[in-house]
Amino acid sequence: MPLAQQLQKKYGSSFDYTNVTRMIKFAARFPDFEIVVPLAQQLSWSHFIALLPIKSDEAFMFYANDAVARQLGKRDLRKLISRKAYERQEIANYQLSESSGVPFNAFKDPYLLDVYGLKDNYLEADLEKAILSELETFILENTKGFTYAGKQVHMNMDGDTHKLDLLFYNRILKRLVAIDLKIGKFKPEYSGQMRFYLKWLAKYEMLEGENPPIGIILCAGGSREKIELMELDKEGIAVAQYWTHLPPKLEFEQKIAQIYVEARERLERRKLITTNVQREIDYFYELKEEDADIEDEE
Repeated sequence: MPLAQQLQKKYGSSFDYTNVTRMIKFAARFPDFEIVVPLAQQLSWSHFIALLPIKSDEAFMFYANDAVARQLGKRDLRKLISRKAYERQEIANYQLSESSGVPFNAFKDPYLLDVYGLKDNYLEADLEKAILSELETFILENTKGFTYAGKQVHMNMDGDTHKLDLLFYNRILKRLVAIDLKIGKFKPEYSGQMRFYLKWLAKYEMLEGENPPIGIILCAGGSREKIELMELDKEGIAVAQYWTHLPPKLEFEQKIAQIYVEARERLERRKLITTNVQREIDYFYELKEEDADIEDEE
């Protein structure tokens, strides 16, 4: 007879079978007390109940640490889990190269803007207004440390005025974060506009001790493979999609899972290409035996 059933038989109706079953499952999954104890001191059992169904240990620790760092209640934690915050962050990370100017864990892909009440045929101004009206929700979608710095930031140069849609500052990254909103699919020319924004911010707004600003181009769609090919992350630019309508739960989970797998596969292909190129370079410079003999004679 399983231990939980034995305890229920012994203690009768006073015994909470469900909770003890969860405790046993939790203890079996995380036997390392050095990992669990610090979390247990800062999270309630209700938090752990929300975390238990998560199969991936990496995802479990992501949500647990995020709940601790941002002091999230169980409702906010459940919301993050249901909206696949970990998977969407990993999808974004998979797009970054080792020489990326965009820090890992700095953004997500896609962003879920379904709570903003956007109607069909909305304009960029409507999108900006919706995000500002639900600013706390939007910041929650980002990594911790974000603070709002301004909207429609004017950048004057040579008599021309350019306007950046949204500007944030991340206290942890110590960077300004520029956000450019676009209706429709990503276009390569959007990157040039973001480069200008980042150069301007670096020259006129960046303070001593801060890291270079980074930019996020938010689009309604676009080819992730094309975006990765452009290697914009090396210039501190990330591109992410936003969804204004959330599909039904099962469809949403399937779509995120598919995007997650595809992003990981593209990362593996990039690694393979890089490895093969390095092998070719190593082979090209490899000293052959006859060459070594010649050098010895000299």
